[in-house]
Amino acid sequence: MATGDIDEDVVQAASAARAGADVIAVIRSTGQSLLDYVPEGATHQGFAGTYATQENFRIMRAAMDEVSEEVGRYVRVTNYASGLCMPEIAVLAGLQRLDMMLNDSMYGILFRDINPVRTFVDQRFSRQVHARAGIIINTGEDNYLTTDDAVEAAHTVTVSQLLNERFAHEAGLPDALVGLGHAFEIDPAVPESFRLELAHALLARELFPDAPLKWMPPTKHMTGNVFAGHVLDGFFTLAGVLTGQSILLVGMMTEAVATPFLSDRDLALANVRYVLGAAGSLAEDFRPAPGGFIVSRAHRVLGAAVELLERVADEGLLTAIARGTFGLMKRPADGGRGADGVVEKADGYLNPATVMLEAGQGR
Repeated sequence: MATGDIDEDVVQAASAARAGADVIAVIRSTGQSLLDYVPEGATHQGFAGTYATQENFRIMRAAMDEVSEEVGRYVRVTNYASGLCMPEIAVLAGLQRLDMMLNDSMYGILFRDINPVRTFVDQRFSRQVHARAGIIINTGEDNYLTTDDAVEAAHTVTVSQLLNERFAHEAGLPDALVGLGHAFEIDPAVPESFRLELAHALLARELFPDAPLKWMPPTKHMTGNVFAGHVLDGFFTLAGVLTGQSILLVGMMTEAVATPFLSDRDLALANVRYVLGAAGSLAEDFRPAPGGFIVSRAHRVLGAAVELLERVADEGLLTAIARGTFGLMKRPADGGRGADGVVEKADGYLNPATVMLEAGQGR
């Protein structure tokens, strides 16, 4: 939902739920990740989305509770706890019973030029809050493939997933709340592109068998040909079914339009319903040939990921980020927005909230 008016978002979200959507994602207004404060109140004039505010969270959650009763299934709500206010927004999401939150410091570092140290600190605290609230986090590895080549850089996605899993566990999140991200972004003109996508998706599923993986539809190679895009989205959903992806986003034939027509979204949901209904539990029957194309590709990607992890371990993650390891974006540890908000802990520093969260109290 990205109309800029929370009341209109509610109307469209209800329509999506009635058409089969299980999760409603409310997009943030452009630029909120760079605000070092949280706006208040309901948004009626946002740009390409509404602000992530407590009131907007409350309005959407209440509306989806009502729709859940109507359709006979629970409709989840997700928003964004990223940028310069990750902990504050995480708290508001917990208070208003949101189900999922985009939460990944790497996205803010690479694509919003937020200071790496600031956002890693914020990420840990916000994930502790999510763990207490039982909120599933979604990470943003899919974004790397919009700025780098999805075939050549596949191993960087795997490395980031492994790092994000480690950070999530350290913050107290169990596997069931770690929605690691990846995407269907290989150029469809590449020979065997679908088999390559299957290899990458299967590798993620095998590495993280208990994580609710977030599988993103194609965006980079959507050309404006809505018919070809609709077919590509169908292939994406089929790949998701074959590899047991958990959080399956809906591909939109008019990708790159901030607010696609409701008719377009209805067609997109119909596409998903068809593939899910026709394929069923096809993952039970799908076994790639040992030593075949898919298995060999997955082994090569994993091998490259291990090599890269060894280099990151030697030089340090902040150095690796600074030299453009992920998404071709170079972000030095002392640069970016929000660096003035980083203060070294003094002797005797005590944060009672951190102590309570680390002890798992009060969930």
